[in-house]
Amino acid sequence: MKHGPARGSLSTLVGVLLLGVMLFPVYWMVNASLQPAGSMLTAGWFPRHPDFGGYATALRDQGRNLVTSLVVALGTVVLSLGLAVPAAYALARLRLRGTTVVLFGILVTQTVPGIVVANALYGAYTDLGLLNSYGGLILADSTTGVPFAVLVLRAFMRSIPGEIVDAARVDGAGRLRVLWSVVLPLSRNALITAGLFSFLFAWSDFLFALTLNTTDSVRPVTVGVYEYLGAHTNQWNAVMATAVLASVPAAALLVAAQRHLAAGITGGALR
Repeated sequence: MKHGPARGSLSTLVGVLLLGVMLFPVYWMVNASLQPAGSMLTAGWFPRHPDFGGYATALRDQGRNLVTSLVVALGTVVLSLGLAVPAAYALARLRLRGTTVVLFGILVTQTVPGIVVANALYGAYTDLGLLNSYGGLILADSTTGVPFAVLVLRAFMRSIPGEIVDAARVDGAGRLRVLWSVVLPLSRNALITAGLFSFLFAWSDFLFALTLNTTDSVRPVTVGVYEYLGAHTNQWNAVMATAVLASVPAAALLVAAQRHLAAGITGGALR
């Protein structure tokens, strides 16, 4: 028992050191974004005289790309949840034949390399006229969001006590009413988790954005940073400022939703 506090302090110290190592690239990104234009090799460890010129340049050159990424990511969340909710409910609560086969197929889709999907979609999009469009990117990013959302939502919906669903059915509620009024409210944390990861998948997507766009009409910020880096290598403050701006929405969502990610979905439901 005498070694308990010492071990706790040592574990805390090790955790803080590891956290510092992992967060150092983020700190350096913010630090470099506040430096004057030039090479990052000459940047100091702390911006003694912060220069926000990089952010002005980033907003001027990449503002439209940030809006494009936001539209595509939100559209992906809506489409992914819209398709995943009824599919997960059916797989979790209805007695259907072939459920195991369907789940296995969903898992298999997660192992297909993204470049294979992107090449297949490029040929299909060329025939359908979906290249260089918001809808095309939303559909492409949903190929990642939908399977993940189905798996997460099904697991949560299966954990809902059957007594709650049976009570709603006894009161005369149909399957759709049970889904809308009973299952979805109890699955709020699962919906937030699935929606958050769908947003992050779409927000950080680079492969689909690069493959399915041949013009600058619809260009997410990931492609914008890629092309921006090659065109303005002497303006590292603007490049890093763009990276900071691109990190803010994802970080804000993670902070706002962190308590829902770990919360239970049926706490107190039977009381």
